[in-house]
Amino acid sequence: MNYYLLKYKPFLLFLLKFFLTYGILTLVYQGYLNSFGFDKVDGITQAVGRNTKELLDLFGAPFSFDKNSNESYLRLFYNGKYVARIIEGCNSVSVLILFMAFVVSFSGTLKATLLFLFGGVALIYLLNVVRIAVLCVLLFYFPEQEAFLHRIFFPLFIYGFVFLLWILWISNFSKYAKKNTPV
Repeated sequence: MNYYLLKYKPFLLFLLKFFLTYGILTLVYQGYLNSFGFDKVDGITQAVGRNTKELLDLFGAPFSFDKNSNESYLRLFYNGKYVARIIEGCNSVSVLILFMAFVVSFSGTLKATLLFLFGGVALIYLLNVVRIAVLCVLLFYFPEQEAFLHRIFFPLFIYGFVFLLWILWISNFSKYAKKNTPV
């Protein structure tokens, strides 16, 4: 038994750190969400809606959003037409929690880990805002492609980006990164 614990110690430590980090962050986030009523939109989702509007305003796009008092989502309008809604699951927090749990599991130095976490979180959040903005425009012009765009293309886009960040982290900054040594 001890042989297997020693042999698989790195893998077991990875799993422990991953699930512990993931569990704690998920519990904190659920506590945050529970502080809002059933018909309320949480602050992070509202920020994503505002940031999406700000991004589309930069391009002069005819975009707006509103919140009905008895709904727990934001309704998005492009050129006056209702095209989509932002629910809590669209705010990228679940993706951010997954990203953070993985990076912590393969942690490097404290400084590198924290810098990569903050940078990665900012990039993923920004990418998510861009994703929602582009999705709104595409849904306006191609409403028949909603299933493909929303369920396949954009999830692949954001999860693919997170995967690339993970590869970058493991290859260059984690304690498992192969360091180039001078010859």
